[in-house]
Amino acid sequence: MASEFMMNVKEEVTCPICLDLMVEPVSADCGHSFCRACITLNYESSKVKEGEGICPMCQVSYLFGDLRPNRHMANIVERLKEFKSSSGEEQKVNVCAKHGEKLQLFCEKDKVAICWLCERSQEHRGHQTALIEEAAHEYKNQIQKDVENVQTEFRRLRDVLDSEEKNELQKLTQEKDDVLSNLAESESKHAQQSKLLGDLISDVERQLQCSAMEMLQGVDDIIIWSEAFSVMKPKAIPKKRRRVFQAPDLQGMLQVLQELMEARRYWGDVQCQ
Repeated sequence: MASEFMMNVKEEVTCPICLDLMVEPVSADCGHSFCRACITLNYESSKVKEGEGICPMCQVSYLFGDLRPNRHMANIVERLKEFKSSSGEEQKVNVCAKHGEKLQLFCEKDKVAICWLCERSQEHRGHQTALIEEAAHEYKNQIQKDVENVQTEFRRLRDVLDSEEKNELQKLTQEKDDVLSNLAESESKHAQQSKLLGDLISDVERQLQCSAMEMLQGVDDIIIWSEAFSVMKPKAIPKKRRRVFQAPDLQGMLQVLQELMEARRYWGDVQCQ
């Protein structure tokens, strides 16, 4: 209906001489309208006498000087041009490039929009089709379900990763505590050895202050003790650490590593004393 109405409007504002939309439309006394340039050329070629012409539509004479600008017709032409300009791109998209018919169907097999002539062509004959509006609604619902499924799976994976992260961080913390506990135990034992070593040195110094006879009498015990004395070696920290599955808390990891480095540095200083 809308298309038929627009065709009627276009016909009303079409110049009967050039068969195009009127440009600067003017009307004669008989009521017919033309482009100013078209009616001027017609008047020059068919005037009966100076200032009088014959209407090419009804053959009624008119006075050329009495031609009146038809502003109403000019406004309709402008509105029609604006409408054609705004709907031109949409019409190109919604029209079949092969047959010039409106795209109203959707081919389920080839996943393309087609017109009713395409449906009957060899290319799409026998294929399942649906109205574009119905197909769009169905695919919209399917896409929405797919999006919801992806979101659900993402949340599930996020929960798994969070759980793994928590477990790995707990294991890493436990390893840190074990290492620090071993270092503390070694430090305590080393302190005991340091005391024993200090006692040995004190005995040696006292023995050196004695007379030659007294020193020789007690030297065997000191030699046996010094030879039997051995410094306890600390428990070695494995160089190859367990690989962590996931630990996005980098700050926490750096803190743990810093504590381990400080402990190792401290133990190295103790060994050098």
